[in-house]
Amino acid sequence: MRQTAIFWPMLAHVLLVYVVYLVMFKRRYLAVKSGEARIGQYKVRSTEPASSITVANNLINQFELPVLFHVLCLALFVTNGVNYLTLTLMWLFIVTRYVHAWVHLDRNHVLHRSRAFFLGAGILLIAWIWFALHLLEVV
Repeated sequence: MRQTAIFWPMLAHVLLVYVVYLVMFKRRYLAVKSGEARIGQYKVRSTEPASSITVANNLINQFELPVLFHVLCLALFVTNGVNYLTLTLMWLFIVTRYVHAWVHLDRNHVLHRSRAFFLGAGILLIAWIWFALHLLEVV
């Protein structure tokens, strides 16, 4: 397996971040255009309208748990630890990020959103455990 394959799930997450930025721009633009918000409301997040603050919150989410994902991907690459299992785990994590973002930006159903989050966090934890075992040369 090519070790560089680990960069594809990373690029998929980068794409998600840019999609969320586009959604945020669109919602903020429409909020100002419709009169729901004034440009000055975007100075402080607490005065931002609900239609766009959810997107802004999701964008923040993309730089929390996914930081551990990106670090792990780079660590796997550097230590020659990319294999079918680790690549599958990384893709599954990215799928949970897309589901989490979709739920958050659509109906924002907290139960569904938290399930996607915790599933992704669990997948990432398993991947980190595998990485530790890889470093110990157990696997």
